[in-house]
Amino acid sequence: MIYIALLRGINVGGKNKVKMADLKQTLELMGGLSRVQTYIQSGNVLFEANEEEEPLRERIEHRLEAAFGFSITVVLRTFDELKRIAAHCPFSDEEVAEAEAASDAESLYVSFLLEEPLPEKAERLKGYQSENDMYHIVGREIYLLFRYSVRDSKLATNLHKLDVPATIRNWKTVNKLLALGTAMEA
Repeated sequence: MIYIALLRGINVGGKNKVKMADLKQTLELMGGLSRVQTYIQSGNVLFEANEEEEPLRERIEHRLEAAFGFSITVVLRTFDELKRIAAHCPFSDEEVAEAEAASDAESLYVSFLLEEPLPEKAERLKGYQSENDMYHIVGREIYLLFRYSVRDSKLATNLHKLDVPATIRNWKTVNKLLALGTAMEA
């Protein structure tokens, strides 16, 4: 089975530095993972494994902490899940085009959560949605559309109120991971 591992909080602002070559080698040496490949410095890894998600995720997190000396949250998705995520964006093409026209930065993002947020926690985000910052929670993903910038977004800075570990990727990265997974599958 093809998995995508999304590492949270590495190589951001000079903290928690991890070289992708070292990450790839660490995962290759831990056993049970094959065809390991990384994509850009933000910690995106594709590989094949025949393990269930939760024990695999915990095993990877333990191995990364041992190798790099700090805790790294890892969010896993199967390639089939990633295909579904990419195919079911709840924002229309018109909404995305309008947001992109208003910004010189990426507008469409996905926040990948470790688990589905509790409904009462999800309610906390409603106060941060506006015509400039919109979201849709779909299971363990939050689709985010920013008319200006993720950096200036009150919605983005308050995602932690869901009390669920998460990591965010822009739509361009989601599509690149989809292309890499498609090539692995072929």
